[in-house]
Amino acid sequence: MSSILTNTSAMVALQTLKSINSGLDTTMSEISTGKTISNAKDNSAIWAISKVMESDVTGFNAISDSLALGESTVAVAQTAAETITDLLGQMKEKIVAATGDNVDRTKLNNDVTALKEQIASVVSAAQFNGLNLVDGTVVGGSTDVLASLDRDSSGAVTPSYISVSGQNLATTGFVAAAVFATGNGYASTGGDAASMSLDVAGNANDNDTLTISAAGLNAGDQLSVKIGSQSATYTVTAADLAATSSSDVIAVAMKAQIEAMSGTNVTVDYDSANAGDLVFTNTSANAVSISAQFTNAGSGGLGALQSLDVTSLANAQAALGSVETLIGTAIDAAAAFGSDAKQLEIQANFVSKLTDSMKAGIGSMVDADMEEASARLQALQVQQQLGIQSLSIANQAPQNVLSLFR
Repeated sequence: MSSILTNTSAMVALQTLKSINSGLDTTMSEISTGKTISNAKDNSAIWAISKVMESDVTGFNAISDSLALGESTVAVAQTAAETITDLLGQMKEKIVAATGDNVDRTKLNNDVTALKEQIASVVSAAQFNGLNLVDGTVVGGSTDVLASLDRDSSGAVTPSYISVSGQNLATTGFVAAAVFATGNGYASTGGDAASMSLDVAGNANDNDTLTISAAGLNAGDQLSVKIGSQSATYTVTAADLAATSSSDVIAVAMKAQIEAMSGTNVTVDYDSANAGDLVFTNTSANAVSISAQFTNAGSGGLGALQSLDVTSLANAQAALGSVETLIGTAIDAAAAFGSDAKQLEIQANFVSKLTDSMKAGIGSMVDADMEEASARLQALQVQQQLGIQSLSIANQAPQNVLSLFR
């Protein structure tokens, strides 16, 4: 039966051609994007998984930067520790020479002093991006280097860290005494009663007291008082400590240094009734931040370095034992940094390989097989041509009915 109203052959050919064109569109999209799944419509589940993994890859790229920063920081500290070890070795050579007879110990002592200064310079310069792992500022704690992102089965992400411990190779120590601000509501945030302590009144314009105790100080210790952005310092001398009222002598000397500052809106008075007391009064209506601290000349990890002296045979013999201990401290610090550096290097290599594996996994889920896509494209193009030809033939069928009416 032939019908001019319903051309079944044409409808079949048209649907086939539509299917072929749809396949062509999909294949062209794969070729142009390089992906079989380029959006959520293609395969929502696989697309969602790939996007989560892509976000993890981005996170691991940031971790690689963090590890690189950590490696650089530790490398600087390790170099400093190894340099200090070498300098202490040179110092030992001078000290050994000073234990002999018929030597110029004065010149040898000058060489030892120069090496002390060089070691102090190395310690102060061994910082990377503001973090110094050898000056004692992070002793008792550590700095954390972001090392990984851990995703559990529920999808929760937790960062993990590698802790790098600081090593104290400083020739001087630092002890914060206290910090306070004159004004209502402020209170002391610590103190070391053996050396410097603060008694805070807590009300505007009340008298806040700094107490200096010579019992906790040694010659060479440096006192520092900061008012606002200005600082006043005083270095304790042996004569100060030998004085009858040494705490008062040091307090008066510190008072003179503070009064040399200008524009602080704070007055300071010496309280003769209480040994070592300096009384601060805020003369302005605003709170003024005041801090007090001291640097202990012998409390650093290499603090014993300050007392090394080879001007006499006895001193040189004593210094020989001390420098051996100092060399051991420097070697231990260098070894610790070496261990941390190796751990960071291993983690950095792991993160790099893990990132590559994750990228490969994402690719296996969403990337197009270009060889397959190329072969499919050629096949679909041939099918498209045949489909167009088939549709053309089917559309000619109603014309054949006309021959029945001639």
